[in-house]
Amino acid sequence: MKTEEKLSIKIIRKIVFISIILICLLTIGVKASKSEVNYVTIVFPEDYEITVMTSSVLVSDILSENHIIVLPDETVYPKEDDKIDFTKTITIAKATEEKKIVAEEVESVTTEELLGKYVTVTEKIIVEQTEIPYETITKDVSTEGTETKDSVIQEGKNGLKETKYKVKYQDEEEIERTVISETIITEPVNKIIQISTKIVSRSKNRNATYSPSTIEASVVGKTPKVTTLNTSAYCSCARCTGKTNGITSSGARAKEWYTVAAGSGYPVGTVIYIPALAEKPNGGWFVVEDRGGAISNNRIDIYMGSHGSAIMFGRRNLECHIYQ
Repeated sequence: MKTEEKLSIKIIRKIVFISIILICLLTIGVKASKSEVNYVTIVFPEDYEITVMTSSVLVSDILSENHIIVLPDETVYPKEDDKIDFTKTITIAKATEEKKIVAEEVESVTTEELLGKYVTVTEKIIVEQTEIPYETITKDVSTEGTETKDSVIQEGKNGLKETKYKVKYQDEEEIERTVISETIITEPVNKIIQISTKIVSRSKNRNATYSPSTIEASVVGKTPKVTTLNTSAYCSCARCTGKTNGITSSGARAKEWYTVAAGSGYPVGTVIYIPALAEKPNGGWFVVEDRGGAISNNRIDIYMGSHGSAIMFGRRNLECHIYQ
């Protein structure tokens, strides 16, 4: 009897053990049937990609499963807290302002809206190279009371920039372009024009200049007209004057912190003193020597030695003392 009881207990234990295993297998099978397995492509900043198999839908979970860490200077699209979209693609790129702006625009277009059009949407990573234009800089090394000549001491050369985009196509037509990264391959080389001295007799020199003290002495005893003029700056580059020789409409060579372009209401040779610029090399004294198509009687342009200096000067309303 005792032997039969022991055999019965063993049989019952085996039945219970097998039942537990079957229940576990059924549970795993049910969970697996509810999980959708996806093939997800992960694109890295180095322009290579991998494809992984996962049942996860959160971007952060997929990256964690594959031991991928996002660096502080990198960004992920879709975001780590989002679910993967219909493209089944996760892009890791260097963080740029342009990327953030475009990402906001992408969020406004839902997957349902795109799928509702019943069209084919594809994505490609493309790389484009564009030229960076060089600037022309004029250096005046001439001396006072001499004629001058221009000479190119450094030829200009455009730079080269490489931009990487993620481009979306709808039925082979581009519908969206996102900047992933920008790289400067070569910096532009500025063209440098030097104005050097050409000695001539004083009687033939049409470009004589004067020191601030000489200009001030020439208006002693005269009462100026005080007015406020809209003041900007220009240089001898093609963008400012349409030419690069630095010759003013009066025939004189333009001088930095000396020559002023003014309207026809101010004859050539008119002296203008600007108190706000008294700390400049000219002590705030200028002479009208030039005209301009956009110059009126309530606006003047001060000549600068480079386009960058003219841009930095900007536009200001300044009190001017006019000696005519």
